[in-house]
Amino acid sequence: MSEESISKYVGIDVSKARLDIFVSGDNEIWATSNDEEGFQSILERLHPITPVLIVVESTGGLEISLLVALYTAGLPVALVNPGRVREFAKSTGLLAKTDKLDARLLARFAEAVKPPLTQLPSEAEQLLSDLMGRRCQLIEMLTAEKNRLGTVRKPARPRIEKHIAWLEDELVGINQEINQFIQQSPSFKQKDNILRSTPGVGSVTAATLISDLPELGKLDRKEIASLVGVAPFNNDSGRHRGKRRIKGGRESVRRVLYMAALTAARCNPMIKSFYERLLKMGKEKKVALIACMRKLLTILNAMVRDMKPFTLCA
Repeated sequence: MSEESISKYVGIDVSKARLDIFVSGDNEIWATSNDEEGFQSILERLHPITPVLIVVESTGGLEISLLVALYTAGLPVALVNPGRVREFAKSTGLLAKTDKLDARLLARFAEAVKPPLTQLPSEAEQLLSDLMGRRCQLIEMLTAEKNRLGTVRKPARPRIEKHIAWLEDELVGINQEINQFIQQSPSFKQKDNILRSTPGVGSVTAATLISDLPELGKLDRKEIASLVGVAPFNNDSGRHRGKRRIKGGRESVRRVLYMAALTAARCNPMIKSFYERLLKMGKEKKVALIACMRKLLTILNAMVRDMKPFTLCA
């Protein structure tokens, strides 16, 4: 078999200042800087070998610039959850951990698992995601300060109250900015109107779906459920039937879907009847609610695919 016919899988381990790259087939490993110069050197070396797949771990945002560079250059890249990779490592007996070993492991993971290619959000979707992320941070800080206010001694109360007032003003401001950002984009505005036509789906859920789930409407119901992390995993062995559990996926999307399903179970006729039917069948409330999340996501996926608002026969 010629060298050109060997399928090449690439693993790239990301750290703050450095990238370690391993190419299967060539058994080649090298390192470069995690900056524009380093990205350019990677592109120059990977383009000629036409890799089947490049796998990069999610690393708290350090991987984003690299991911954009690979995606923009037209290279097949998949962003994967580190937990999945560590489980794969354990299953193959690879317990040691260094940057070079991690790059090699990611290449093996790419070849064995073949995770789906990552579709990056557009620049506008990334900007909206940044605004939504900042909104979450403000809410977390506001909650923490209000909790402190209940336990702090009197001398410190005025400063905390002042900070709470500032955070509340910031939250109002960023909500307005998010709304304006969506209204100024015709595609965002149309999608927002379609999503919010669904009882239980409010402005925060719609904005999160627009920014953090660009695949909505482009995948089938099983694929979108798996991507978000609301598809249950079996836990069976022989005659034993264990509890199904959800795992992984996009936390920001799953979090707003939970709240939307909670509301929809009360005010959305379709989800409400589904929820009540599951309870009558003996399902636990939490299990029934997760099923409602999955059903709601399926409905929203179909609505965005067809670009049609909610109807009871959706």
